[in-house]
Formats: sequence, C-alpha cells, structure tokens
Amino acid sequence: MFIIAFNNFDDTKENELLDKNINEDKLDKFSIPVQHYSKNSTKNVSHKLDSLLNRINKRHDFHGAVLVAKNKKIVYQNQVGYADFRKKTPLNSESVFQLASVSKQFTAAAIMQLKEKSKLKLTDSVNAYFPDFPYKNITIRNLLNHTSGLPKYFWVAEHEWKENKPPTNKDLMEVLPISKAQRFFKPGRNFDYSNTGYFVLASIIEKVTGISFNQYLQKNIFEPLNMRNSYVYSYQNDTIRKNQLKGYRLYRGWKHIKIGNTVNDAIVGDKNVYSTLEDLFKWTYGLNSGGLITQESLDLMYTKGETIYGRKVPYGFGFRLDGSDKKNIYHYGKWNGFSTALTNYLEEDMVVIVLEHTSYNSLKYLNKKIKKIVTENFKT
Repeated sequence: MFIIAFNNFDDTKENELLDKNINEDKLDKFSIPVQHYSKNSTKNVSHKLDSLLNRINKRHDFHGAVLVAKNKKIVYQNQVGYADFRKKTPLNSESVFQLASVSKQFTAAAIMQLKEKSKLKLTDSVNAYFPDFPYKNITIRNLLNHTSGLPKYFWVAEHEWKENKPPTNKDLMEVLPISKAQRFFKPGRNFDYSNTGYFVLASIIEKVTGISFNQYLQKNIFEPLNMRNSYVYSYQNDTIRKNQLKGYRLYRGWKHIKIGNTVNDAIVGDKNVYSTLEDLFKWTYGLNSGGLITQESLDLMYTKGETIYGRKVPYGFGFRLDGSDKKNIYHYGKWNGFSTALTNYLEEDMVVIVLEHTSYNSLKYLNKKIKKIVTENFKT
C-alpha cells in the first residue's frame, strides 16, 4: 500500500508552498566518510567479536548486527543469523532494522533544526500548535526530556480508538481532547519516560512544516547524510521496503514466530525509524559534526533536563545520559521483537551499535562485553 504524499493534511496548495519552503531550507548533502581500519590492525579484535556473535547466536538466539567505531573509523562491522526464518535468508549489511526508541533522537534533532530556523521555541506550549490539546502548560522542552506527565498513548489507542485500522499521529491527536486518560503529574514536576511525548513532538513537526514526519526526516537528515537505507515506516500507510525486517520471538525453544502488528504501529516519533548499521554510523558522526545542527543545539541535546524543583533527570533531548557527566550518550529500544542500542562513549571516541530482531533480552550486557573486547584488543 503506497502512502499519498499529503494524506494527513487538508490544504494542498498551502502544503505545496510549505514543502517548497522546506526544500529551499534543506541542508546540502555533506560527506561523512565511511572508513575502516585495515584488516591487519583489526584481525585480533575481529576474531574475538566474531566468536562472541557466533556464541550468542547459538546459545541465546541472537540474530542481529554489530558495528564498533573508534576515532570516526569503523573497527568492526558484522551480522549473524537470519533475516527470514522460513526462507533461511541470512542477514546482510543492508538489512534494515526497526530502531524502536532509538528513533527518538531523530525526532529531537528535527525539533532543534526547526528551533534554529525560528519555526518554534522550546518554551512553546503544545497548545500553541494544537489549541484543543487537553493537557495544558506542557512545553516542547517538557516533551523532549520526559517531564510532561502525559498519559500513555498506548492505552488511548487500545481503549478509545474505534476504527478498524491503527491511528496515525493526526488521528490520535484528534482523539486526545475527548480521551478519559488523565496525566500523571503537572508538567515539570517529575521525570517519567514517555513515548507519548515523542509522538506529540512528531505531530508538532508535521504541523509546523506542513509535511509528514517521514518527508521531513528524509529531506533534512537522511538525504543530507546520505543515509540511503533509512526511513520512517507507518504500518498500513507506507510501503514495506526492500530488506526491511520483521520482528520475531522464539516459540518453545526452537521455532521463530513473526510478531504481528498492533494498533500502535502507525504512530511515529517515539519509534518506527528504520535503519542500518552503516547509516547509524553516518548519523552519529553527522550529528556531532555540526552539519545538521549547531554545537549549541547539540549541547542542549546532551545536557540533562531538570524538574521545576531543580532535580536533574537522566535524559537530554532524545538521549539518555550516563552517570553524573556527559561521557556516555546512549539509548536502548525494544519493540515488536526488535532490540536496539546505540552508545557513544564520548571520552574514548567510541561508538557501539547493536541491532537485533528476535527479542534478544541482554543488550546492556552485550554492549559492555563488546566495549571490553575492543578496549583490550584494539589499539590505535
């Protein structure tokens, strides 16, 4: 099923004009070189990481891909297991994974781009864009760092959406004003990780630009970084692409069952960015390069939020922050059989990316194991 370019928007002429404006503002493509260390220099670490992947594939049903970069060059990149279990098709370097909550960093970066163009302010309330939004005094900053107190949109979609197709962002934004879902706390009082906040952010992006969230990311992030295998996928609205993976779960210890879609799978912004290892490498260094957003905006993304009481929260804009400083910038994701992790160890200039699609449950342990192997066995 093919998506119609403006199927979520009513005024075609106005949207064409807005689209033209976005095209005029679009970033020029800038090169993030994909360079690898020599095979000789990585022979030892590659052998150990290959052994690790083969072991967890056999013992723990890991079917996924790993990339490690250091000093902006790739140390290791490989995949193990199947893309399709019925056809016994192996994963390859262009296999496209659902990023789950790792998608949130793209939403946050898009918001910062629009802020830099004076299209919005972090202090703006959601009601400035959606006057009927029922939860008052929530700012864009609250949405970004999970201090909004919004209820879970999953509950709204599962209990209050009455159509026989999953709701889009536009659909659900129209349901919220009549929803019975109560917010958890007044904005700014606490930190509560919220998928709802990021679905609302994507909706604001669509409202401000007049184009779909997917179109915005394509023109302003994916194309400039030459991320050729990255896109936003909304279930029943978009076309399934070549190499796009499905999520699986293991049944009775031997059979892999495809995980079906749910009523929540057309919502974007909190999830539903699809990408590959190499594209995520380009994304990580592209974001840090200053080509997509300014250093000032990047610093905001990498800075802990805080409540109205001054209490720090372990989240910036689209990224979790480790410990008491900004040395480790990371995010994990889990959705419909996909498990994902992107960790940027800033102090060591090391990036570890793990993508998996058979409900693997030990990403945090695996991430630490990979880092340990690289640290002990690879010297630049």
